Amino acid sequence: MNDDRGQSTVLAVLVLAIAVGALVLLANLGAVAADRGRARAAADAAALAAAAEPDRATGVAGVVAGRNGGVVEAVSVDGDQVEVTVRVGRARATSRAAASWTSAPAATTDDP
Repeated sequence: MNDDRGQSTVLAVLVLAIAVGALVLLANLGAVAADRGRARAAADAAALAAAAEPDRATGVAGVVAGRNGGVVEAVSVDGDQVEVTVRVGRARATSRAAASWTSAPAATTDDP
């Protein structure tokens, strides 16, 4: 005589553990994706700020990245080109900017 009572309890606990594990995994993936987006935004802003003030690039990039929730890992200045690497949480992003200014041709309108 086989007694199968309690087998559904074990199966339910197993299914619940798998579901909780999947939710934890999804939450971590979401956090990493959010960190990646914030790191990109912080790196872009820091690179633009550093390119605007290349003599103080490291300090300016650090302040701007910090205000965007990031930490500057590297700043490279080569003439008017600036490259900044920023870390936010578990994500890292690198952005480049140049202090070059170009002038666009004046807009013209054709009056009938």
